[in-house]
Amino acid sequence: MSELSVKLKEFTNLKSGVKRLTLTDFRNYKSLRIESEIAPIVITGENGSGKTNILEAISFLTPGRGLRGARLADIGRIRSFDEDINARTWSVAADILKNDEEHTIGTTLKSFSKEDDDEETLRSYDRRIVKIDQQKLTQQTELGKYISAIWVTPQMDRLFLGGAQPRRSFLDRLVYAFDLEHAKRTANFEHLYRQWTTLIKSGCRDNLWLESIEQDMSSLGVAIAATRREQIARLNTFIENEPDDIFPNVRLALDGTIEHMLDAESALRVEDFYAANLAKQRKNVLYNDSVDGVNRTDFKVFFQKKGMPAELCSTGEQKALLVSIILAQTKCQILSKGFAPILLLDEVATHLDNQKRDALLNKIRDLRLQAWITSTEPQNFAILRRDAQFFRLEDGKLF
Repeated sequence: MSELSVKLKEFTNLKSGVKRLTLTDFRNYKSLRIESEIAPIVITGENGSGKTNILEAISFLTPGRGLRGARLADIGRIRSFDEDINARTWSVAADILKNDEEHTIGTTLKSFSKEDDDEETLRSYDRRIVKIDQQKLTQQTELGKYISAIWVTPQMDRLFLGGAQPRRSFLDRLVYAFDLEHAKRTANFEHLYRQWTTLIKSGCRDNLWLESIEQDMSSLGVAIAATRREQIARLNTFIENEPDDIFPNVRLALDGTIEHMLDAESALRVEDFYAANLAKQRKNVLYNDSVDGVNRTDFKVFFQKKGMPAELCSTGEQKALLVSIILAQTKCQILSKGFAPILLLDEVATHLDNQKRDALLNKIRDLRLQAWITSTEPQNFAILRRDAQFFRLEDGKLF
């Protein structure tokens, strides 16, 4: 047994995951409670029965907007005519284990009104409220200290084929697990970027104001680029030292001006360049042209054996490459943070051949992970019949 395997075994003897999940007015569920084991959990049912909604609910126990990236107001259950059809509230609650320590997490939608100073009217706002052990959190990032989740959904089957934004978001989710402040940095950068573009489009000529925002954007942008580079290096090193026996080895890279500059220049010099470059690109905003920076960085994946970029690989190879990244991230996280993430695998068996499907399920079992797995085909998971908890979903009820 390798040194890595010994260390992983030490950590995976400690249990982490969801023990009880309760949904209220969430998607198609008026109420649902699941008593779950720290083990693979297989949920089968027809398409549209609500399997993915359960995984999405778990994803809301972590920082961010969930695995669908949905607007908070769109998640609440659609009420019938004899109910308040304008109600949008929903909640997710869970009893969790983090290395055998028990905690309670709850998150809900709260709507409130705020007066608009410009229009002297009341506007409605939605906010996600999060509590851990009955204590309200001031920042969602605190959730990362207690629970972590990694997910694969059918929409990600085209991750390597479309624009860079989904790949960048996927990478940022991987970074969050190791740097809890990364989510705050990216959110603050996006807020500054919107403010900057709005001022320019409105004809703002206050150069000092714009320069101040550009300085803040460049500082945050370089920090974002640096943490992304650290995560890429961490995963590449892990994959190189511990190649997988079944899934293809990948090589990860970043394609972005700021990231490339950090290979050779100090962070301070890159910040100065970034701020000056933003000032030069103000005219691009007026013509709706793209502005170069960390908001345009692409996350590149290569199939090492073939020396081929992922976008040129077959659909099955792309799915296998994605699973390779997920497995490397999972093992890295266990070793670095000392507790395992929850895997949320929505129709993960699609595009995987029988050998790779069974290999993935065996790895989940051997790592003693809690993985929530959905499928329309229960027979695909026969290899877990003695190790997993099986549910069948019909008409919004689990059996």
